[in-house]
Amino acid sequence: MGLTKLERRLRIKRRIRKIISGTTKKPRLSVFRSNKEIYVQLVDDVSGKTLLAASSREKGIKADGNKVATATAVGKAFGEKAIKAGFSSCAFDRNGYLYHGRVKALAEAAREAGLKF
Repeated sequence: MGLTKLERRLRIKRRIRKIISGTTKKPRLSVFRSNKEIYVQLVDDVSGKTLLAASSREKGIKADGNKVATATAVGKAFGEKAIKAGFSSCAFDRNGYLYHGRVKALAEAAREAGLKF
């Protein structure tokens, strides 16, 4: 009997988080993906605070098309928001998800908006 999908993701997440940690100058960009929505936030792990957040549930983000298109819109909006707030670089935390599909679309859109990671 193998691991469940959640147990596998949490194991990968712990492995990633041993290496990646966010500071005030270079926060951690954390992605969470549910079945319907996608959430992203900049986290300062030293003080334990969320510095900036965005999601597909926000009013300004258009969610037309499929979930990958929605993730792209969230990534673009979040990247612009982060640049405006003064964050130019961050450490990407895929949170145990594969760098594929929605997670990849969000990351690439944030990069195009000007975030470096």
